[in-house]
Amino acid sequence: MLKLKRILLLAPSEMVRTPAFDRAQALACATGALLHIVAFDYVQALAVAGLFDHDAMAQAREGYLQVHRHWLEQQARFQRCSGLQVTSEVVWARSSLAQVLEYVNDFHADLVIKDTQHVPALDRAFHHPLDWLLLRDCPGHLHLVTDARNPKPSSILAAIDLSHLEELTQGLNDRILDLASTLAVSCGAVLHVLNVSNWSVVGDSAMSVPTWSLDGSLRDAVNDAQDEAFELLAERYGIEKKCQHRLSGIPHKVIALFARQNAFDMLVLGTVSRHGIDRFIGSTAESVLNRAPCSLTIVKPLAGFD
Repeated sequence: MLKLKRILLLAPSEMVRTPAFDRAQALACATGALLHIVAFDYVQALAVAGLFDHDAMAQAREGYLQVHRHWLEQQARFQRCSGLQVTSEVVWARSSLAQVLEYVNDFHADLVIKDTQHVPALDRAFHHPLDWLLLRDCPGHLHLVTDARNPKPSSILAAIDLSHLEELTQGLNDRILDLASTLAVSCGAVLHVLNVSNWSVVGDSAMSVPTWSLDGSLRDAVNDAQDEAFELLAERYGIEKKCQHRLSGIPHKVIALFARQNAFDMLVLGTVSRHGIDRFIGSTAESVLNRAPCSLTIVKPLAGFD
C-alpha cells in the first residue's frame, strides 16, 4: 500500500481559512504525513513603489509579509494541537504555474492540496486557470477541494479507465486504486470503483470511440476483456461486489453524474498529459473538473508511462 509522507497545502494569498485547510489537516492526521503549508503572496502596488524608494518599500513589504507569516503560523499551531507535524512558509511571488511547480518539485510532495478555483466559462475560453494547468503539469498527486462538508472523507470513488486494451491491469489504474485504497483505509472510508464501459481506444488513436460502433466480434472481445480486467483489479484491492460499478456512456458525464447522485466526498481519477501535441485538452479529468461533483484527486502515471 502507498505511504504518504509529505503533504503540501497551497494556501490562498488571502488570509482566510478555506476548506482545503480542514481537508489537509484531516488527511495528514489520518496518514501520519508531514503537512507543510505555503502561501504565495505578491502585492503589485508594493512592488511598483519599490522602484522609487527601494529601502522604504523593502521595509513595508517585510512588515506586510510578517503579518501573513504570523497568520499562517497560527493556523499551523492550531493544527499541531492534534499531534500533527506542521510547518509553514510565505513566499513573495505570484502564484504562477512556474512558481508552484518549482516549489512542489523542491518539496517532493506525495500529495498537493488546494482549493478548487471556480472560473466562469467565458474566462476559461481565454485562459486556463491554475487548477487546469496543475492537472496537466503537477508531477505528483493533486487533490482539489470543493467543500469541507466532511473534512475526513467517508466515501471515496475511484474511476478507472479500461479503454486502453494494452494497459488493462497495470500502470495508471493501479496507481489510482493504490492511492484511493490508501486514503480509504487511513480515513476509514468506504471505497467504490467505477468503470465506464462501451468506450475503447483502438490502435494509435488518441480519442475514445463507442464500442457499439465496432465490428460485432471485436466489440464482444473488447467488452469481455474490460470485464475481466475490472474484476481482477477489484479483487486485487479488496473492493466488495456491492461497491463495484460498471456503467456505460460518455465517461466524464457518467462519472460526474454518478459521483453527484451518490454524494461521494472524493473522486479519484487519472490523467495523462502528452507534451508536444496537447492531447490533454478535452480529457476526462478536465471535463469532470469543469463541473466538479465533489473534491477531486488527480493521479498521474509513473514517469515514462504513456
